[in-house]
Amino acid sequence: MSTTFQLETSTSRANPTPRPMKRLTVPKIRAHKTDGTSGEPLVMLTAYTARQAQLLDAHCDLLLVGDSLAQVIYGLPTTIPVTLDMMANHAAAVVRGSYHSVVVVDMPFGSYEQSPQQAFESATFLLKQSGAAAVKLEGGEQMAETVAFLNQRGIPVMGHVGLTPQAVNVLGGYAARGRSDAEAEKIVGDAKALDEAGAFAIVLEGVLEPIAIEATKAVSCPTIGIGASAQCDGQVLVTEDMLGMFERVPRFVKKYEDIASIIEKTAASYAEEVRARSFPTAEQTYQPKA
Repeated sequence: MSTTFQLETSTSRANPTPRPMKRLTVPKIRAHKTDGTSGEPLVMLTAYTARQAQLLDAHCDLLLVGDSLAQVIYGLPTTIPVTLDMMANHAAAVVRGSYHSVVVVDMPFGSYEQSPQQAFESATFLLKQSGAAAVKLEGGEQMAETVAFLNQRGIPVMGHVGLTPQAVNVLGGYAARGRSDAEAEKIVGDAKALDEAGAFAIVLEGVLEPIAIEATKAVSCPTIGIGASAQCDGQVLVTEDMLGMFERVPRFVKKYEDIASIIEKTAASYAEEVRARSFPTAEQTYQPKA
């Protein structure tokens, strides 16, 4: 029996598997904003599994494999315990399940703060293991050198300023940022520093709307808001929050569905049929051939 395999000749060596949609690139995301203005806002949602990525991909420009998987997937109280292996495994699943969106993976706490060299080692591990296109890290001006270091070595970086969940122990909670003049000035300054360092986009999380608007106008790269402003160049939400998987969500979340109640209702129906022996029926079982 022949074991010879042939490449699909309609594809290229760089993309040997036929794909239904052409994947967006980091430069295209960066170029979405020109001369300080952007067109239709960028759409980003979190994804952690291949199936989730399949369902979200066609509707998004970016899929974020967020360290929010700590709470959403693993039931952890904060993002602090997340590891590089956890992020790499979930990012690989999301890459396998998507064809269109730029996949960005969060760098977990402790994997990049020590030095640009540490960040490079962690980022290369994540991208090699997963096939993701870019990494995201938290922090402003203090991380600018690291962003530049990675960018100059071929690793695209998305920044994240304002409310930074990995710094929850320093911040003392998840309250909105920018309420004092000094804090507001720092947020805008942080965004500028990341932009100048080469970040291709910046997440603005949990900041007062006027500050988000000011920061968006102050940088040349796209800003992606979450609890910020509709005037940002894009928006992101944790998918499970948006779907209504949790009763308690941050103020900035809009629940577009109540998936939790649908799952609970469906599980109750299944349990009722099992206990009544009405499932499985002949349609769900294998019978001897006549």
